[in-house]
Amino acid sequence: METFLKTLIKQAGEILREAFYKKTSQIKHKGNIDLVTDTDIKLEKFITDTILHRFPDDAVIAEENHFEIKEAKRKWIIDPLDGTTNFVHRFPFVNISIGVEEDEQMKYAAVFNPIFNELFYAEKGKGAFLNDKIKLAVSETNKISNCIVATGFPYDRWQRGDYYIKEFLAFTKTTQGVRRTGSAAIDLCYVAAGRFDGFFERKLKPWDMAAGSLIVSEAGGKISKYNGDKWHYTNDTIVASNGKIHSKMIELIQNAHN
Repeated sequence: METFLKTLIKQAGEILREAFYKKTSQIKHKGNIDLVTDTDIKLEKFITDTILHRFPDDAVIAEENHFEIKEAKRKWIIDPLDGTTNFVHRFPFVNISIGVEEDEQMKYAAVFNPIFNELFYAEKGKGAFLNDKIKLAVSETNKISNCIVATGFPYDRWQRGDYYIKEFLAFTKTTQGVRRTGSAAIDLCYVAAGRFDGFFERKLKPWDMAAGSLIVSEAGGKISKYNGDKWHYTNDTIVASNGKIHSKMIELIQNAHN
């Protein structure tokens, strides 16, 4: 499985890398600021077809598909192009994200940014790695004032921006900085790599988080819902951290709206 997954995501990465430096031929709007391009569709078809050709009994959950997901012991949860808006504007925080769930547990994960040539990979119980050479480990920072965290804003921010900005300000006032890459999968991988100490965001989808969540966990990090409860990729809030600042992050989020 490891060889198949890494080969697949690298092949998809070649498609993404080539498209990144070309003019995008088609851009559609799923919402006011929620975009989809022909590259999203092309990548999803390539990844899905390759998986189902090799594993015809498996199920695929992907961002752009609209077919009913069949029951299967193994599910592939795919974001064919995470960071579509970045891609359209040639901002290089783009990636392909693939998580593999077996018997209701996330077992394998890969996130590949072909522009930076960074492949993050994890297998449950075996750790997380960058480009097969660097073993990932979350940061050791234990004071929120010494941290740098990442976040994103949901697609309804035109309507609810004032609400979301309260959480952003809470961290801006207590940390060394808040960053926004525009890619939840990359943000999660950066937590795993110790580049960020924490990450929080609302209204994400399973394909945004499935792979990155395993990579964080295998790097020694912690993940929960906004209220601190046990997290699953079907939840729509996520807090990921090095574990040492986790309770403080939840406290800041909850107090932001008081």
